[in-house]
Amino acid sequence: MVLPNSLSSYYEKFLATGEVKCIDEEIPFEIPSSWEWTRIGNIFNHTSGKQQSSSNKNGGTPQKFITTSNLYWGYFVLDNVKVMDFTEEEIKNSSATKGDLLVCEGGAGYGRSAIWNEDYDICLQNHVHRLRPLVDETCEYVYYFIYLQKESNNLASVGTAMPGLSANRLKHLLVPLPPIAEQNRITKKLKEVFPVVEKYNKVQDELNLLNSSLNAIIKKSILQEAIQGKLVPQIAEEGTAQELLEQIQQEKSQLIKEGKLKKSALSDSVIYKGDDNKYYERINGQTVEIELPLEYPNSWILLRLKDVCQLTDGEKRNGKGICLDAKYLRSKSSASIVEKGKFVYAGDNIILVDGENSGEVFPVPQNGYMGSTFKQLWLSSVMWKPYILAFILFYKDELRNSKRGAAIPHLNKELFYNLPIGIPPLAEQQRIACQINNLFQLIK
Repeated sequence: MVLPNSLSSYYEKFLATGEVKCIDEEIPFEIPSSWEWTRIGNIFNHTSGKQQSSSNKNGGTPQKFITTSNLYWGYFVLDNVKVMDFTEEEIKNSSATKGDLLVCEGGAGYGRSAIWNEDYDICLQNHVHRLRPLVDETCEYVYYFIYLQKESNNLASVGTAMPGLSANRLKHLLVPLPPIAEQNRITKKLKEVFPVVEKYNKVQDELNLLNSSLNAIIKKSILQEAIQGKLVPQIAEEGTAQELLEQIQQEKSQLIKEGKLKKSALSDSVIYKGDDNKYYERINGQTVEIELPLEYPNSWILLRLKDVCQLTDGEKRNGKGICLDAKYLRSKSSASIVEKGKFVYAGDNIILVDGENSGEVFPVPQNGYMGSTFKQLWLSSVMWKPYILAFILFYKDELRNSKRGAAIPHLNKELFYNLPIGIPPLAEQQRIACQINNLFQLIK
């Protein structure tokens, strides 16, 4: 029993021993004079359910029983109720009847509570607390009190490795208890306002999600404008990109001779826009109509990404060097040293080809060995490299969502290589990349 004295201090009298103890430090706030502080164990009979284990599954009769996976805030999910043997004594001590307040003991959902309002009894697992009221009509009020304690992070047992709500902690929780009529008015009002609060919580969650993704949405829009020639104006004096095509082919032919690119890097594909405003691709002597996702300025040429970009293995080397894996490049781990691998130089670009983030490109910050999930990204020196990287960044989500392989997803190289890329004159590529950088700085 908890009583205030004339000096407004609070004392607890232990009826078993007669001891009286000051508990001012436990009292979190003042309450109206018509209210009383009490402990949950004083107004409820507490018990827990039966432990589920292989040693005690047999004996008694099969009974459905509730676990924490069936118990949520204010309701139960009963479509996957388990069955275990219970003796008559266990049924008596480990079951819920209509009007009992049930509370989760452990796990992330500790404290989740609901009132059992079914017309039949049901057995309980040991991780479910049963609170049977000694005072009529007080369950709903205490349910909301437990909800408040959980939301305020004041519910968990202290001094335990894992968060949870032990029987001792639950029974000793101090509850500010109003008269029954006032409890009923409070719970009635809470039932009115909670749906409104939930509605606003949902709206706030959606707003938070929008705010968190707004930066990415704006960047995506900027990149789309860039790769279809709408971010900066075309300047007639800069000519067309046609002259770049021959330079790209010459560069690739030379690299093939040097063994730095495979022969498959050469392509005889030509994409063009016909007089009927439709797009066509001429490859291997045949011309077919194709659909492209975007429209492009007349001064641009159209290629496949494989014409200006190739995935290579890097230079095989021996000797100690830094391992440039994804965690290190994201600054999530310190550098590790390996004895050999595929060497890349500072200033190169490497691309993830294995894992959930396949298609993500990283600039190489220092000489070292690529991580095993990377390929080196060769970009034509005829092109302005930041422009190609912006193009790949635009398709990052599509590349991530089209991975191949189940156990270890891989970059869809066919999709990657065949992405149609609009090629502006070199000067326009530079202006586009500069404008992208300026706009990205503004939205940081």
